Amino acid sequence: MALIGPLLRATDADRKHSYALQTNESHKNHLGIIHGGVITSLLDQVIAIAAWNAADRQPTVTVQMETRFLGVARAGDFLRIQPSIRQATRSLMFVDADIICDDRQIASASAVMKISRTSGEKP
Repeated sequence: MALIGPLLRATDADRKHSYALQTNESHKNHLGIIHGGVITSLLDQVIAIAAWNAADRQPTVTVQMETRFLGVARAGDFLRIQPSIRQATRSLMFVDADIICDDRQIASASAVMKISRTSGEKP
């Protein structure tokens, strides 16, 4: 994330976190728009943070993630990312996230996150 970030975080009155990225020239592809890999990495990172927080800071890993590209962003755009936990079980979390740019949704993702066991615990 060091090459993509810094990732900014805000907390609303309901204690829900949202995240943001100020894009720059290093984030764009040969077409002049923000690279899909940057968008996907950003969604994965925010989803992992949301799962980690919801799992009482237990490590989580991505099992599956589906990304939908709905629009484009350009260098200099400010991207806001809003994650939400759809469902949680003892070992899995189902998390969604949207990326918004200037009130336009440019991408969304749905992921299944595995909650890792604490150290010292055997599988």
